Amino acid sequence: MSGERLIYLPLGGAGEIGMNAYVYGYGKKGEERLILVDLGVAFSDMETTPGVDLILPDIAWLAERADRLEAIFITHAHEDHVGAVAHHYEALQAPIYARAFTGNIARRKMAEQGHPEDAVHLASAWPETVQAGPFTVGFLPVSHSIPESAALVIDTPEGRLIHSGDFKIDSNPVVGEAFDPDLWAEVSSVGVRALMCDSTNVFSTHPGRSESEVGPAIEELVASAPGMVVATTFASNVARLKTLAEAGDRAGRSIVLLGRAMRRMVEAAVQSGVLSDFPSVVSPEDATQIPRENLMLLVTGSQGERRAASAQLARGKYLGLEMKEGDLFLFSSKTIPGNESGVIRIINQFSEKGIDVVDDTSGRYHVSGHANRPDLERLQDIVAPQMVIPMHGEHRHLREHVRLAESKGRMGIIATNGTMLNLSGNAPTVEEYIDVTKTYLDGSIKIGALDGVVRDRIRMALNGIVVVTIILEDDEPLGEPWVELMGLPETGRSKAALAEVLEADLAQAVGRAGAKTLMNDDALEELLRKQARKTAMDEIGRKPEAMVVISRLG
Repeated sequence: MSGERLIYLPLGGAGEIGMNAYVYGYGKKGEERLILVDLGVAFSDMETTPGVDLILPDIAWLAERADRLEAIFITHAHEDHVGAVAHHYEALQAPIYARAFTGNIARRKMAEQGHPEDAVHLASAWPETVQAGPFTVGFLPVSHSIPESAALVIDTPEGRLIHSGDFKIDSNPVVGEAFDPDLWAEVSSVGVRALMCDSTNVFSTHPGRSESEVGPAIEELVASAPGMVVATTFASNVARLKTLAEAGDRAGRSIVLLGRAMRRMVEAAVQSGVLSDFPSVVSPEDATQIPRENLMLLVTGSQGERRAASAQLARGKYLGLEMKEGDLFLFSSKTIPGNESGVIRIINQFSEKGIDVVDDTSGRYHVSGHANRPDLERLQDIVAPQMVIPMHGEHRHLREHVRLAESKGRMGIIATNGTMLNLSGNAPTVEEYIDVTKTYLDGSIKIGALDGVVRDRIRMALNGIVVVTIILEDDEPLGEPWVELMGLPETGRSKAALAEVLEADLAQAVGRAGAKTLMNDDALEELLRKQARKTAMDEIGRKPEAMVVISRLG
């Protein structure tokens, strides 16, 4: 026996939706040559990660083995698959392969972070392949909600693997390639050892709808609107942007793109050749001179993002454009769980202005980019894999997907982030568990999820802050301590000013302190911190975070 093994290790995207990063390896244990499929981000929220800009996968395990990393392959240009490429490039330094549209986006990200754009290599679709150590990798076209999405055909010494990426079965996706069952059957005819498969919509029991089905409903809605029409969708959904723009164009409206991401995606689609007949657009400046009933704005912010164009229009003017009573705002998108409050806030702000808002409650103006359960079954029937390994889903999605595979007589196994599988035998086995967390991009600095920075930020937000300052000379207090309050009420139960009550109790505590405490910064800090929190608890029923500043003269 050679002792070589074929391994699969998700570092992100398995047990969660977003932040995809999947490692494949082949070779002797501890000497495997590696490839990485996707390197995406997740987005922060004020409840669990306040102030964090992006959440990146923890690549510490891979970075320690970067000398064995042959290449990075990106399936498509959604942020949860490509968003971390530039942020982690310095640690990995491996060539990046992607199709033209995805490569265009990846190169822009590399340039923004000061990395060489030529580290991103453009690859053609199947049957052309890329050799990466013991792996031969081909980009197999799939339909999704962004152009030039691809599954990966990964040939290894142990047999063929297929990594589905995000996909749906759509015979008419408007932009990009249709799902080709004959091509998939041909690719699978040699036998597929394992299918790593998207699990997002495993609980949706009806067949998925085509992107082309939303066009007539959108066209009817836009044509019947008396005032200005504004529509938002995912900026990356170029097919939907085209459908919306064509609906506006046919209704005799001038099209305006608002939002950097929206313009960037359309530009990338045109430059890479996947979009050639997008209706002409006018600038926001020129739009201010056009009657509002002849305008259609396509704007960013379908998930309620505070800085996006839709939120700014809800608050008032944006680039000289303003919505008024009788106008129409369309959410041609699904609200991702966790974003509901932001979307509802925007809807209510528009409602207060007398603007009609149409969302996707009816299902007429949006279709998912992910395969529903019947489509997952169909893909399994076409590919006929020996093993099914669910990915891109929360644990409940992965578990249900395994049940689906087993109901069709196939082996399935749950492998969440950090679970290393050995795929060499007749059944997948767990080799080991890797400790993976998350990395936060906080401003321009990367911090670990366990570093305590965000934890402290949450505690400050929840509890408020008391800053206690004291000056000593020759180990004797020079005056009494004073406090500054942040995020706390001005008065407490005693009806006196909270700062004055705190300062009085702190002065008494210092007066009672012995010489040993006054000489020792640690002891004095602990005394003042405990007293500040005790007094605050008595006054306002809350223990704030307490910061003590001790200054010594002489």
